[in-house]
Amino acid sequence: MKSTRTWHIVLVLLGILLAGLIWVIFTSYQRDIQQARLRIATGSQIVQTPCGPIEYALAGDGPAVLLVHGAGGGYDQSLAFGEALVSRGFRIIAMSRFGYLRTPLPKEDATASAQADAHACLLDALNIPRAAIIGVSAGAPSTMQFALRHPDRCRATALLVPAAYVPRPANAPPMLTPVGTDFIFETALKSDFLFWASIRFARSTLTEAILATPLAVVEKASAAEQARVGDFLELILPVRPRRLGLLNDAAITASLQRYELERIAVPTLVISMADDLFGTFDGARYTAEHIPGARFIGYPSGGHLWVGHQDEVVSELAAFLK
Repeated sequence: MKSTRTWHIVLVLLGILLAGLIWVIFTSYQRDIQQARLRIATGSQIVQTPCGPIEYALAGDGPAVLLVHGAGGGYDQSLAFGEALVSRGFRIIAMSRFGYLRTPLPKEDATASAQADAHACLLDALNIPRAAIIGVSAGAPSTMQFALRHPDRCRATALLVPAAYVPRPANAPPMLTPVGTDFIFETALKSDFLFWASIRFARSTLTEAILATPLAVVEKASAAEQARVGDFLELILPVRPRRLGLLNDAAITASLQRYELERIAVPTLVISMADDLFGTFDGARYTAEHIPGARFIGYPSGGHLWVGHQDEVVSELAAFLK
């Protein structure tokens, strides 16, 4: 009888502890997701254009630079990246691409070419005749198309860890996919709570599967660089308003085509890392080799987030854009 009572007390205590843990997790999630939703609700504007509504934000003064974010991004991701350029005397235009945050996904045409035309529409709406353009990761296809379709509007082009075509063996995927990426795409990247929980309890997995950066590279990096990686993950929250954009990017990068690179006639800089787990290095180098006069910078390590090279990359971009 005494043993039964003891087990009953133990079970009650375990139940209380479990309830307390659930309450702590739930309240933490509610606090963090509310802050994330407030951040994306107050930092941008929407302009109506012939290409549809486009969400954007502006920062800084100086030569105009249009920032084209990668998969899982939005204007907020570009703003964070653009802070370093603002401090170097540039005016940045941070926009949300098709299907991200408050820029809707067109029903009829959401290709990279259509997105490039939307870049031009945004510049028209802002009365900006010409701008340099930086395309990051999955933002590279529309960036290259912008240089091809609107050369008079494009002052210079920079491609950073670009999703870009490179000749591969038959039946080989256009881009590499780290272990676990597909699983996370079908689970955590569908749910704000699951992605939040993954950041809190499975950050190492996300670092390699979503940020495509070797964990060892992050562990050896400075505290500032480790914080930048953590901030990047937080900027993907909330993930649900980015879901349609993620799906569209997945479709585009799954069937990357070779563009007429030889017709890109603006100054071009291409940067990538050899250990990028998305395998952008070969495509970046191939792209630079076929764009007349393009410069290629390759680092041996740094992953998809160029960890350990943030200051160098920003300095190279700033010097190139000036």
